[in-house]
Amino acid sequence: MPPANAVIEAAGGKPVRRTGALSGGCISDVLLVEFADGSRAVAKLAQGPSTFLTEAWMLGYLKSHSALPVPAVLHAAENILLLEYLESGGALDARAQKHAGDLLAALHEITAPDYGLERDTVIGSLHQPNARTKSWIEFFRDRRLMHMARAALDETAIDARLMSRIESLAARLDEFLLEPAKPSLIHGDMWGGNVLAKDGRITGFVDPAIYYADAEIELAFSTLFSTFGDPFFARYRELRGIRDGFFETRLDIYNLYPLLVHVRLFGGGYVGSVEATLARFGF
Repeated sequence: MPPANAVIEAAGGKPVRRTGALSGGCISDVLLVEFADGSRAVAKLAQGPSTFLTEAWMLGYLKSHSALPVPAVLHAAENILLLEYLESGGALDARAQKHAGDLLAALHEITAPDYGLERDTVIGSLHQPNARTKSWIEFFRDRRLMHMARAALDETAIDARLMSRIESLAARLDEFLLEPAKPSLIHGDMWGGNVLAKDGRITGFVDPAIYYADAEIELAFSTLFSTFGDPFFARYRELRGIRDGFFETRLDIYNLYPLLVHVRLFGGGYVGSVEATLARFGF
């Protein structure tokens, strides 16, 4: 028996018939598991130190606090995360994007007194601090933009000159961003690889990076790798509205955060995108 199967059987409590690789294994090995009784699950197997327990907690939070479709956690440990299998394989076509608009508009209506969360989370494998604040601009500046930039600098993923440009923007964020009416619960890692669809419907969202935020940061992230387009935004606008200036200004500023995440996870190819955004705003 392959070593992985033994780990999966111990977690699932039943024999494995077969496994097959799934996409999404940048940080862990991801397998589709068929058990001997015909049931299926998704197994994420750690390649080193893992964040599976945090991921499991975030999925559980979304399950208990929202109607967002996410996989149930079947077993969570440092070496394995066993999840409910959700059907997928379909395109994010216009119908699926409109459904995503329904789902995310509903998620963003879930609110809390402060920005942040009761505990820190992760985005990918990276630490995401969530100490609560009343001010969204303060939270985005300190817990998101500057936190990720300082970590990138410490790892020499960016240099001191670029860090100085980011600091200059951070000191003037109140010239570009708005304080929302209320914090919104967000998925936090809204790109196509984390959105499952089939037959024009969203079947699930995976790999969350949750906290309470300005919902616009989620909308911005969804454009970074062309996950959602006009059908999504038209439907979302019908349900919640989108404030003036988002597409023209705030979208690019918010996307500095996921760009810095990608600088740290995947290397310097994303540094140019960070530099271009800063230059656009005069930094």
